[in-house]
Amino acid sequence: MKKIVTLLVAALFPYSALAGNVVEYSVGGEKFVGYSAKAYDGQSKGLVLVIHDWDGLTKYEEQRVEMLAGMGYDAFAVDLYGKGNRPVETKSKKAETGKLYKNRERMRSLILGGLQQARKTMGGKAVVMGYCFGGAATLELARSGKASNIAGYATFHGGLKTPKGQSYAQNTPPILIAHGGADRAIKMSQVADISTQLEAAKVPYEIQVYSGAPHAFTVFGSKRYRATADKQSWKAFTEFLANNLGG
Repeated sequence: MKKIVTLLVAALFPYSALAGNVVEYSVGGEKFVGYSAKAYDGQSKGLVLVIHDWDGLTKYEEQRVEMLAGMGYDAFAVDLYGKGNRPVETKSKKAETGKLYKNRERMRSLILGGLQQARKTMGGKAVVMGYCFGGAATLELARSGKASNIAGYATFHGGLKTPKGQSYAQNTPPILIAHGGADRAIKMSQVADISTQLEAAKVPYEIQVYSGAPHAFTVFGSKRYRATADKQSWKAFTEFLANNLGG
C-alpha cells in the first residue's frame, strides 16, 4: 500500500521541493496557523481554500496545498482550531469538532477569517474544499451565503447533514460531493437527502460515489486509503476547478 501511495503522490505532485509557507494569523484576537502556497508557475488560475479534517491542519492538508500549487492554483489551508491545537486522541478530536458543531457562527467566522488572510496575498475567485469534518464545514459556509467571490464548493467524504433551520439558497455556487460507497459514517441516505435539497434549491451540483471506498478514503497511508477512489475523486475535482476557476 505504501508503494502505491508513493507512486500516486509522485504522479500528482512531481516536485522535489516544497514552495509553501506556514502562516500565522489572527481572527478576533486569537492566533491561528495556516499553510499557503502560490501557483508554482506564477500564473494563478484562482484561489483554493482547504479546510482540514478533525485532527486539525496537518502535513496531509499541506501536501494537498502543494499539489494544488503545482496545478497552477494559489492555495491556503485554514486553521479552525488555533495555534498549537492539533488533537491526536480520538476523544480530543471529537471534542474539538463538537465545539464548532455547537457554535456554527464561530465555525463560519473562522473560515471567513482564514479566507480573508489568504486574500491578503492571493486574489481572484475562490473554491472552498474540505475533507471529512472540513467537508461539513465547507457546506456550512455554502449554506451561510456569507462568503463573497466564491466559484464553488467541494467536499471529500464529508458530513452532509443540513442542520435544522438551515437551507441552500438558489444562488449558491456549484457544489461537488465526493463520497465513498462503503462509508459507514456518512450513510447513502444523507447523499440522497442532500441531492433532494440541492435539486429543490436549483443549486448546480455533482455527486460522485466510489464503490468500495470507506470513510476517509483519500488519506494517504491510512488503512482506509483507496488509491483508485482517491485518483478518481481528484480527477473530478481537477475538472471542477477547471470549469469554475479556469485552467
